[in-house]
Amino acid sequence: MLEFRDIAITDKERITAALAESQFMGCEYSFSNNMAWKRLGDSQISFYKDFYICCSFRSEDGIPKFFLPSGSGSYKEVIGAMKEYALSLGKPLRIGGITESSLEMLNELFPNEFTADTDEGDWDYIYNSSDLIGLSGKKYHGKRNHLARFNELGAQFSLMTENDFDECITFSAIEYNSKSSESDHSFVAEQYAINTYFNYFSELELQGGVIRIGGKVAAFTIGDRLNNETFCVHIEKADTNYNGIYVGINNNFAKAAAAGCKYINREEDLGLEGLRRSKRSYHPVFLLKKYTVTFK
Repeated sequence: MLEFRDIAITDKERITAALAESQFMGCEYSFSNNMAWKRLGDSQISFYKDFYICCSFRSEDGIPKFFLPSGSGSYKEVIGAMKEYALSLGKPLRIGGITESSLEMLNELFPNEFTADTDEGDWDYIYNSSDLIGLSGKKYHGKRNHLARFNELGAQFSLMTENDFDECITFSAIEYNSKSSESDHSFVAEQYAINTYFNYFSELELQGGVIRIGGKVAAFTIGDRLNNETFCVHIEKADTNYNGIYVGINNNFAKAAAAGCKYINREEDLGLEGLRRSKRSYHPVFLLKKYTVTFK
């Protein structure tokens, strides 16, 4: 039977190999994301032959949410092992992170054995890298205006180095302490994720960008390559007292870190209306629709 445990930096080579085999585009198929955000869903990991499995054990209804395994081998077998494990907990098997092509595959392997639901808040925003780098055309007119305001600030952008870590952590902590819901689990999990990114920045092969105004950090961002074609932005923090700061960090980081990738994944909007408007304003080339299936 499957055995689950906490993810560790020593799992990187094995997990990265499985992720590379599948080339999934969803933001949850990132070793750095799985390691950094494990506290958000009380996630643990397991392996089945050449498959990697991640499972979130924190849910409103008490049903663990697995993610479709990455790697190689028989999906019939690995999902059978997952069903057996779920049964041992007295729970139905629930699997998330399923794209339309993966849903087709599951329907062929397990016809009429599950129900499928989707929540738009879980869909990933996928952009052409060239769009976020160039901001060309009529649809980006507003963004170019914001970028012009940003360029008037005398801001300095640089790729992140170890010398930036302490200031960025302090910047993030100040923002965290300013929130009225600082005790909310998601905010606590975010701080854990940010600290993990900095603690293992080199080992996770992350890239980051920093904006300084008047010598002080005003924005930072962190991401890494998700698959052969896609760069994923994991975190983005900025002081909104500066006009155009988010457009500035977005554009500069895309130029510096994602120029070699076809797509940029800026993750989901979590159903938050403000975040949804912001992500849509950059005109994604498509939204990566994801399903959650629950076996009967």
